[in-house]
Amino acid sequence: MPRDLAPDVLERFAKAFDADPTARLLQNAVTKTQVDDVALDRRVVTSIDHSVSHLLDDWSATSQEKSGRCWLFAGTNLLRAGAAKKLGVKDFEFSQNHLLFFDKLEKANHWLESILATADRDVDDRTVAHLLATPSEDGGQWNMFVALVLKHGLVPKNAMPETASSSNTRQLNRDLATVLRQAARDLRARAASGATAEELAEAKEDVLGTVHRLLAIHLGTPPESFLWQWKDSDKGFHREGTMTPLEFAEAYVTVPLGDYVCIVNDPRPANPYGRTYTVEHLGNVVGAPPVTYLNVETDLMKRLASEAIVGGEPVWFGCDTGQMSNADLGLWDAGLYDRAAVYGTTPDLGKADRLLHHESLMTHAMLFTGVDLVDDVPRRWRVENSWGTEKGDKGFMTMNDNWFGEHVFEIAVRRDALPEDLRAALDAEPVVLPAWDPMGALAGS
Repeated sequence: MPRDLAPDVLERFAKAFDADPTARLLQNAVTKTQVDDVALDRRVVTSIDHSVSHLLDDWSATSQEKSGRCWLFAGTNLLRAGAAKKLGVKDFEFSQNHLLFFDKLEKANHWLESILATADRDVDDRTVAHLLATPSEDGGQWNMFVALVLKHGLVPKNAMPETASSSNTRQLNRDLATVLRQAARDLRARAASGATAEELAEAKEDVLGTVHRLLAIHLGTPPESFLWQWKDSDKGFHREGTMTPLEFAEAYVTVPLGDYVCIVNDPRPANPYGRTYTVEHLGNVVGAPPVTYLNVETDLMKRLASEAIVGGEPVWFGCDTGQMSNADLGLWDAGLYDRAAVYGTTPDLGKADRLLHHESLMTHAMLFTGVDLVDDVPRRWRVENSWGTEKGDKGFMTMNDNWFGEHVFEIAVRRDALPEDLRAALDAEPVVLPAWDPMGALAGS
């Protein structure tokens, strides 16, 4: 039988607290100060500086503002270093708004296709419920970034600059979600009444027309072409002429996007290493290669990331940035906060248990732009964030290596950097994880 919380138990808890002078002292502190400010371990903070032995960045940090576009910023930040070098400029940005527009439109189509594919299930089916809860999210994955660039190209930031809604997507997402959920209701009803595939496709296209109009109102109209001219760092003037977004991407993307693969560290016992995985209903561009992960051990991820940086190439990665991090200081360390001392607890959830028990999931994408090696072993990592220049080292952050092992889940690397046996494993049919699996969480808001 269930037991209630009895008065004598409450009394015992209160007396134990009152008898503990440390608990009373901490109560005094935390009732006046945020608990993380109290728990911040000064010994850890003072042991870290922002220097690294191998540094790539020589540019300004970007800002996603109040949006969930970290994955797009991390992707364009990876590409902009090569573009800036080719253009002869120190700083350069591709338009993240351009990619946001097409991501929202492509995602709407992908989502509606998933709604149609599950139209025979009850509305409270777990997969259908997950889809209905996430119709207009900002997030995404590396494969989704590549799919956008290959289909829709890139433009410089001045060809499609930021708008109020690209910098703060809350109201855009709210109204887009309403349009899509209403469409889901109507499409499911039409499917139940026996509509043909052609009739459902026409109805879906009508919805996408509304989505396009909504996006154009909020984000502006993507240019079909633009005049490209610029001044280099020596004030030399250049005019390339009129270019399409695909032509611009072909000219200024200096890395082979199609050669990159995603590797993850997912230590859950049900997901063995050396296998590929995908997440059901995850994606944006219908017909593009699926979002696929190769599961590997953390040490291999670290080695491949450090080798790429030493070789001159930044590394896109996904992590759980809310764990043991201080955005203002720009620091990540697995022991940054001594909350156990504050609460008198003994936290012992490992990485696998945190995933299994909903304590952790991928929440943010960024770019490794440096690594501090001691005898070829990583000690700390330099990170380009997309939270502006006010935090950390002018927008760049420092991650101790112990944090990487615990809270980094994914990196994008070139296929040929993998050991031969793992390259072969990439060709295996991926295991399909459910739509709500934490390995797909980066595609949320």
